[in-house]
Amino acid sequence: MRPRWQLYHRADDQRRRRHLDRPVTDRAAARDLAHAFIAAVREGHLPDSLLTDDMTGWITTGGTVSRAAYQGMIASLKQMLDGPIEMTVDAITAEDDRVVIEAHSQARLVNGESYANTYVYVLRVRDGRFCSIAEHYNALVAREKLVPLMKQLNSEGKMP
Repeated sequence: MRPRWQLYHRADDQRRRRHLDRPVTDRAAARDLAHAFIAAVREGHLPDSLLTDDMTGWITTGGTVSRAAYQGMIASLKQMLDGPIEMTVDAITAEDDRVVIEAHSQARLVNGESYANTYVYVLRVRDGRFCSIAEHYNALVAREKLVPLMKQLNSEGKMP
């Protein structure tokens, strides 16, 4: 049996080695990317320049989606709004290849109703662009406010 200090020392070495294998993200650059993402959501257009070619998205109410589908969802949200969406960033955390944004929104829908939600975005970064976006939000609010409006606008031919 090895002395206890040797076991702890070995565990520390293994932790250090694992840490060295992780990609290191420039936190300032990661924060800039996070703000660019929020600006894109506000504008209703998520440009290709922010995304890798193989980017995938994940949303609370729909699961995994393709890059094009995620971009389409951002554009669809804009069609449902009467004016820009206010996105307030509450916190940004960047570590390794991940950026986490905690935010909340406020907007007026085209049917006159108010819309407010809270979000946690988990963004994975590769080569300075997002390769994965997981969007967590209050599904109940989205189902009560957005789904009926989306159905109405689809039936009227007003959705992209």
